Amino acid sequence: MKTQKYILVCLLLVSGITMAQKGNLKRANKLFEMKAYVDAAEIYETKERSQTVLENLADSYYYNASLQKAIKTYRELFVTYGDSIDIELHFRYAQALKGVKNYKEADVHLSRYYNQRINTQAFIDKTEKTTPHTFNLKQIENKGSNSDFGLSFYGNDKVVFASARNNENPSYVWNDLPYLDLYSATLTDDNTLENVTPFSEVINTESHESSAVFSRDGKTMFFNRTNKTRTKTDEERIAHIKIYKAELVDGNWTNVTALPFTSNKYSTEHPSLSKDGKTLYFASDMPGGMGGFDIYKVAINDDGTYGEPENLGANINTKHREQFPFISNYDVLYFSSDDHQGFGGLDVFRSNMVNGNFDKPVNLGSTINSSLDDFAYVIREKDNKGFVSSNRSGHDRLYGFAREENILTKYLVEGVVQDKNSKELLAGALVTLFDETGTVIQDSIVGSKADYLFKIEPNKKYTIRGTRKAYIPQDVEFSTDSNGKVQHNIYLILESYADAEERVKENEKGDVQIELEKIYFDFDKSNIREDAAITLDVLVELMNKYPDMEVEVSAHTDARGEDQYNLDLSKRRAASTLEYLVSKGIDRSRLKSIGYGEMQPLNKCTKEGICEDEEYDINRRCEFTITN
Repeated sequence: MKTQKYILVCLLLVSGITMAQKGNLKRANKLFEMKAYVDAAEIYETKERSQTVLENLADSYYYNASLQKAIKTYRELFVTYGDSIDIELHFRYAQALKGVKNYKEADVHLSRYYNQRINTQAFIDKTEKTTPHTFNLKQIENKGSNSDFGLSFYGNDKVVFASARNNENPSYVWNDLPYLDLYSATLTDDNTLENVTPFSEVINTESHESSAVFSRDGKTMFFNRTNKTRTKTDEERIAHIKIYKAELVDGNWTNVTALPFTSNKYSTEHPSLSKDGKTLYFASDMPGGMGGFDIYKVAINDDGTYGEPENLGANINTKHREQFPFISNYDVLYFSSDDHQGFGGLDVFRSNMVNGNFDKPVNLGSTINSSLDDFAYVIREKDNKGFVSSNRSGHDRLYGFAREENILTKYLVEGVVQDKNSKELLAGALVTLFDETGTVIQDSIVGSKADYLFKIEPNKKYTIRGTRKAYIPQDVEFSTDSNGKVQHNIYLILESYADAEERVKENEKGDVQIELEKIYFDFDKSNIREDAAITLDVLVELMNKYPDMEVEVSAHTDARGEDQYNLDLSKRRAASTLEYLVSKGIDRSRLKSIGYGEMQPLNKCTKEGICEDEEYDINRRCEFTITN
């Protein structure tokens, strides 16, 4: 009887412990869902190391920048559970490894993630020779705070930044630091912040406020504010971020309102204004994006209303994080990304506006980017000075910088040639660099990577042209200033004639042909009939539309009659067609005529007397093949 009682007590005790453990695990999962990673990790460390526990524990350390602990846990996860692990874990593990500069092991996971070979060290070596600038960074002295970021210009002599220095604010569950507020200050010549002053309670609330930007007249401010309540998204409860607008009236900030395209279901953050104040750039994870956070722009109308947000597209955005956009007065877009190839964490990139679109982003290099997060880059390009934020020291810190031209890369323009629709790299394309008089400076036939690189000079105007057989040439004009390179990377996006024109088709042999109505010749004649002239005028119109198009005119006969006679007749007909096109203003150098006689039939009618007349007629034709 005593034994039975003892067993019962033990069973009850074990049951209670199990329930407590489950309860604790449930709480850990809840904390993880709420992004309270510090507290979640403490509980996960005490639990049985199942796959889910290890995944959440590793991610908790990763998101809270405890990289050594994250690496140790990810490694245990991958050793224990191997191929059953979600592919996104490979990405985060690689980012953690890059954070401690273990590039070799990181590349193993990145190569698997991207399904292509990744060599980070080779990228770093190349970047030193290709990044347009070098930066001299100096940490800004800011007493009284453990975490500051997002320094921006405020008028001519002040700056604004976000800080966690207000210990009276509640603590943020993500990192146990006080909620962020916005502060203004003056920056001394020795990089020290003085006269640090919080904005009024109209701006600073019990939520996070950060990332302020101001209109040129200083009377309008856009900034971030985190929602007080969390919204359930999929399996997570997230406190989303909105962009707010405030107006300066009689020296006081007032009329604080959320912008109309913000939402409780997604975040909009990190506003940046164009020079003319008519376009607002921002980051968002709104539906319909590439994934993670993307960079968007939205028009600010003259009446104060807003257009529809426009995603900047796949050239800028990836499936992970693109955040902290800044548009300079020279229409250069700077932003931070953890998916474009970099040194680890968020890196700062630049993208130039070319023909109204942003070109391929360029990593700003090792003099400003670290193996951890580097973000919130702003610059006054006229004096090559600006600010950036980074957690490279363990906490978010503010840095000032002076920018200089990279002597290793000065006076270079580079890029790739790509199909407009398929995005295929166009190996074999010809890239030509012209000066402002139209004289060829350099040219190059691109290889398998479809990339090109030319030296250029300061204070010059250039045109760069991409051409390829059966493609419409593309010209891009750009200029350089006294500092040399302005357009660092120019994508040449070519569209094939077959994609651009319904009449242009590619046949089974790969020839690109212009489909016209059948051209008829009188029996045993080669002169252009009136009905044939009407058809050929369609070709004239098309060649005038594309002045670089070159065409081969080929004439064919059927198999009836003598071989040599048919060959000579086809040559006369092809030549007659060419002369008609020349008479309509088409330059002779763009045309070539050839007669094939009966040598290229379209059907089985290769001998006289084996087919009906209408079958032979199929082979009597003129063809127009685009050769360039």
